[in-house]
Amino acid sequence: MTVEQRSRRFSSLKLEIVARRLMNASSLCSLATVTRSGRAHINHMYFAWTDRYEVFWYSDEDSVHSRNLARNPSAAITIYDSHQVNGRPDRGVQLFGSAGIATGDEARRVYTRKFRGLDPSGYTAYRFRPRTVKLFDEPAFGPATFVTARVTRNGLAWAKTEVITV
Repeated sequence: MTVEQRSRRFSSLKLEIVARRLMNASSLCSLATVTRSGRAHINHMYFAWTDRYEVFWYSDEDSVHSRNLARNPSAAITIYDSHQVNGRPDRGVQLFGSAGIATGDEARRVYTRKFRGLDPSGYTAYRFRPRTVKLFDEPAFGPATFVTARVTRNGLAWAKTEVITV
């Protein structure tokens, strides 16, 4: 198995359509953070997101992932529909960037719009800001194709296309 870089580019419009569909695939995501000793830590959580692909969630400031972010803001998030079946077309998105405690009330507006009736009081709001996203949508891009895009002020901009070959 090898990963081959391809020259096939995708328009910002196509990337936006695919990314939005993938971000809406689940209400749960996985957040990866880095411990003090440099080891990986992962946490599953409910999330809401903005049109800038920022992710908001609420958590206890004393949780491992929250303490990790207080020391090192580097983080990654993955979102996918957990009902997918192996061997059928797959889909998912990975986001890479940084996270920390959210200021202001945007987190509450975004989160409670998605989770109506839920009161996150008593927990701290967090914001993840992505620099890049890696899109995996076989129906949209083709089998075993990963498309990486930069997150810019104007939306997503194609960076590279990779295909896994056997």
